[in-house]
Amino acid sequence: MPSKTKAMKDLLIFAVKFIYGFLEALFHWVVPKPKKNVAGEIVLVTGSGSGIGRLLALRFAHLGAILVLWDINPEGNQETCDLARKAGASRVYTYICNCSERQDIYRVAAQVKKEVGDVTILINNAGIVTGKYLLEIPDECVEKTFDVNSKAHIWTYKAFLPAMITNNHGHLVCISSSAGLLGTSRLSDYCASKFAALGFAESLCFELFAQGYTGIKSTIVCPFFIKTGMFEGCITENPLLLPILEPNYVADKITNAILEEQVYLFMPRFLYFALFLKSFLPVNAALALCEYMKVFEVMNCFTGRLKKE
Repeated sequence: MPSKTKAMKDLLIFAVKFIYGFLEALFHWVVPKPKKNVAGEIVLVTGSGSGIGRLLALRFAHLGAILVLWDINPEGNQETCDLARKAGASRVYTYICNCSERQDIYRVAAQVKKEVGDVTILINNAGIVTGKYLLEIPDECVEKTFDVNSKAHIWTYKAFLPAMITNNHGHLVCISSSAGLLGTSRLSDYCASKFAALGFAESLCFELFAQGYTGIKSTIVCPFFIKTGMFEGCITENPLLLPILEPNYVADKITNAILEEQVYLFMPRFLYFALFLKSFLPVNAALALCEYMKVFEVMNCFTGRLKKE
């Protein structure tokens, strides 16, 4: 019967692709993927005025990319621009953009397309955190957390993805968080926003694949807390398994993941195992493990970036 023949054919194609996927992954576990050339690519980094955004901008400056820097802080963004030029970037463009405002994102995006060209590597890095218990967080802070940490990703994708689709070329980078994989205390709004960012980026990755746009790559990054000041005061009782990460290490790993077109990057590696445990451990066993590792105490001394008076 034709239906049986088709079913066998589909099964055979699946088996070949499935096995090939495993063998390819095993091969690249031993032999790193060749790194793509990003010289001349237009790289947009949100939240470029400090922290990981700045470090990523400097790394792409070294690689010969054209930089588009978005931040709400003009002084910090200009400092990143100056450092990028010293690092070798020949073309750097700075824009003041409030990533919590949809219309501002669209306005600045239109300006970028007119003045610079079509963005080919989009790095959604901007983020904010309140670090309070849910009932202590003002409603407007919850809304802003979602606006910056997840909704901004949607608006930037909608602004820059059409040109990528036209050319079947581009790279979408979502900086989510370990808090986008595993919920924890005093980060309810932050976790929710980062879960949303991860789910959105993953969905778009699969959507583009299903539509045949294989030239548009995706990288989803989930790091534990980083020593950039954003999570100032946070502590870890298990520095071997869950260390507070060094910014330069994180920036190097993200840059390498983009150059090798790696889809998922979790830091530290223990997060891969933690996500696996989450999938099958009984809840009480998981809670006991979290208590033992003092996961619920990580935010107890949180201060964040203290505002200067």
